[in-house]
Amino acid sequence: MGVTAMLALPLLLLGISGLLFIYQEVSRLWSKSAVQNKVVVITDAISGLGKECARVFHTGGARLVLCGKSWERLQSLYDALSSVADPSKQTFTPKLVLLDLSDISCVQDVAKEVLDCYGCVDILINNASVKVKGPAHKISLELDKKIMDANYFGPITLTKALLPNMISRRTGQIVLVNNLQGKLGIPFRTAYAASKHAALGFFDCLRAEVEEYDVVVSTVSPAFIRSHHVLPGQGNWEASVWKFFFRKLTYGVHPVDVAEEVMRTVRRKKQEVFMANPIPKAAMYIRTFFPEFFFAVVACGVKEKLSVPEEG
Repeated sequence: MGVTAMLALPLLLLGISGLLFIYQEVSRLWSKSAVQNKVVVITDAISGLGKECARVFHTGGARLVLCGKSWERLQSLYDALSSVADPSKQTFTPKLVLLDLSDISCVQDVAKEVLDCYGCVDILINNASVKVKGPAHKISLELDKKIMDANYFGPITLTKALLPNMISRRTGQIVLVNNLQGKLGIPFRTAYAASKHAALGFFDCLRAEVEEYDVVVSTVSPAFIRSHHVLPGQGNWEASVWKFFFRKLTYGVHPVDVAEEVMRTVRRKKQEVFMANPIPKAAMYIRTFFPEFFFAVVACGVKEKLSVPEEG
């Protein structure tokens, strides 16, 4: 009896591990089949996350339209995707498109070029984003407008240009890769947070408007996306309560994880995904239910940050 009991737990764990492995493999294959032959537009495909999304969707057999501001970097991405393509699996040559979303005047032409080429767009992934950091009174209105053009007006202009095609075909999905700051304002990020709040508000409204046409609107909001493979180095920022609260204990989400989540969001047609570790999630709830306490903590963190001398 004792020997049987001792063997039961390892066998149970082995069985559970096997089931999880099978589930992950089936889920991965299902994800890829969901985008096979689909026309997928990815903005800012040359960013860290954009490259990972391009890799995931290209492997899944999507007809990619890769948009970016640098032709050289787009070509490098094209070469990288071509070099890892599996000849035994059906993949399509990506289409490269120069697109700077902060230049609103060229967005309509890009949309027309894509529709003329493929006749439709099945999935639009709005990934482009421009960041700025600094006290509100030191950020010029010109820079505020530039951030709004890149993070808000650019994505919605492209969305509006492609949306009639989706509505007429009664199918399609629009994915906004947003940010925690679309839900939670962080000091010294006024322009960026405002643009992300605006984008989230637009797509939340749009979701309800296009539901009757079977067009899905999804938002994926990571706390922040890690730009390096190493953890951030230590420095004076440790003295700031704010950064301890929102960064030190989280370290961000890796681009690979976000790209995989975007794929799952497309496959499952999920409406909203919030990717964050417990600390930012707790902050969201505190902001909602205990706003005075939340603002007091934020103000305390800002005061401590301002009292710390800058390095260098």
